Amino acid sequence: MKKEKRIFGKIMMALVTIFFYLPIIFMIVFSFNDSKSLTHFTGFSLRWYQTMLKSHDMMESLYVTIAIALLATIIATIVGTITAIGLSSSKKILRKLVTQINDFPLMNPDIVTAIGLMLLFITFKVEKGFVTMLLAHIAFCIPYVILSVTPKIRSLDPNLADAAMDLGATPTQALVKVIIPQIMPGIISGALIAFTMSFDDFIISYFTTGKGVKNLSIMVYTMSKRVKPSINAISTLVVVLITGALLILNLWPMYREKHPKKPGNNKKTAIVSVIVVCVIACLVFFKDSTTEKPYAGQTLHIYNWGEYTGENIISDFEEKTGAKVVMDNFDSNEQMYIKVANNESYDLLVPSDYMIERLIQEDLLMELDKERVQDALDLCVDDTVNLSYDPGNKYSVPYFWGSVGIVYDKTKVSEAELEQQGWNIFLNEKYKGDIYLYDSERDSFMMALKALGYSMNTTDETEIQEAYNWLIQCVQTMEPEIVTDEIIDNMAQARKSIGLVYSGDAAYIMSENENMGYYEPKQGTNIWCDGMVIPKNAKNVDLAYEYINFATEYDGAYDNSSYVGYSSSNEEVLYNLAQGDYEGINAYLPRSGYAKDEHFKYNETTKKIMSDLWSRVKIVASNS
Repeated sequence: MKKEKRIFGKIMMALVTIFFYLPIIFMIVFSFNDSKSLTHFTGFSLRWYQTMLKSHDMMESLYVTIAIALLATIIATIVGTITAIGLSSSKKILRKLVTQINDFPLMNPDIVTAIGLMLLFITFKVEKGFVTMLLAHIAFCIPYVILSVTPKIRSLDPNLADAAMDLGATPTQALVKVIIPQIMPGIISGALIAFTMSFDDFIISYFTTGKGVKNLSIMVYTMSKRVKPSINAISTLVVVLITGALLILNLWPMYREKHPKKPGNNKKTAIVSVIVVCVIACLVFFKDSTTEKPYAGQTLHIYNWGEYTGENIISDFEEKTGAKVVMDNFDSNEQMYIKVANNESYDLLVPSDYMIERLIQEDLLMELDKERVQDALDLCVDDTVNLSYDPGNKYSVPYFWGSVGIVYDKTKVSEAELEQQGWNIFLNEKYKGDIYLYDSERDSFMMALKALGYSMNTTDETEIQEAYNWLIQCVQTMEPEIVTDEIIDNMAQARKSIGLVYSGDAAYIMSENENMGYYEPKQGTNIWCDGMVIPKNAKNVDLAYEYINFATEYDGAYDNSSYVGYSSSNEEVLYNLAQGDYEGINAYLPRSGYAKDEHFKYNETTKKIMSDLWSRVKIVASNS
């Protein structure tokens, strides 16, 4: 019986080990993948390590993560240790009060702490950035240190410090040479926990940072729609660094045991440590500023979608201009609008068509100098210029464009069915429980309105109500899964038969799985266009113009579109990729000139109605 238990225990231990370490091994292997696929290994390459090293944004986030974690750990460990020692000699009432206050942040949800700290900084008008993130990390790390050090102090003889001073030690010497060595295991334990919590934190960091300062967790979050393979490379680097640190921590005591200290060694070790720290600081923070490039020392702040930037465009632009690009990312137009409306300063934005129209109406955008962008506009596809949301392109230069359509599994769904039913295939009970809807009131109501033969820009509340009833019928009878960006990987793995999707995402899905197809219904669809605009409060307008032109010219546009998969606004790039990298993938080249296709128009009243009705649709879906 005991033997059987041991075998079972070993099997469970092996399974748990595999569960924990197999994803890490998978990540390390795919960091050397030659292609950008996250699921198919095509050959060994250091491509993504080169991309990582060239990416200023990625390396900066690594530096910020390490710097914040180290500083927060050092400061929190010192403050927490001193606090724990002080509490041991305090009155019982004070000790209990401080202990309860210390325990509160540990039990408090991170989101509450994050919002509280954010409101604190806003109330006192503290500009968010590196310092505010550091202060936030110190604040939530201190309780962990106190919690780790306190038990070690309680286990000490309370007369130890007095005995040391009776033997001639000063209070400082008693603390440093007697008390601290005795509680060192608790201090190290607290410091390691603090470092881990700081290094890994996302929620508090996200709410307390600004000015483009990002740690690794925030950077990964901005890639939530489509993870760049270079994240595998930087994650592998982090794993190597942590593994190295753990090896040193575990092997160092063994080394010291075999090689006892000699007089003077402490001084030599301190000198070497200071030299190493200084060298690292110089390598990380001091860069060559002697350059004759036109924008050397300047910074361009861009606010863009998380998956909208090519592999090399940022590093190439920085190399050409000598400027530094700081890119923040948003995952919805509404999120971007809130920051811009609250006067957060960016030099360049990349909103969608209807949001550009809203920003123009609210006088938040700068009218472009036509002479400075005319060459860029001349390179653009006719379908992307002089559109209803910005006649004459007075405020915007096209970036990406595309359509909304149906991605489908060609082994389960025939094109004949799609041509016959169009959007109404989402009501075909043959595919009950086998469809994805996209969690967007605009796109979902567009689908319903087009299925009913109405304009997606209707203001008729009767027609909107009919579209609502269509969607209610869909969620009640079809049991769809309402998703956002997870549809990309799920459809690439053919987890369902049909999904509502953007054309650029469909192009990626089709490139990953040859059994996937893309269809634009004959009832019409949304042809969208995202553009580059300069907000009125931009601080570096000249550099913003430089980036607009750089991103529209052939090399920048090609890098963007070939990597991201969305249709380029540059006409030459569009057709070269349609006949090259995306040959045979109809999702890459949107339908052009079809009478029933439309662009979204901004209407605040209609938007509120649809938003409210879509919330009701999701409630019905969750109860079905």
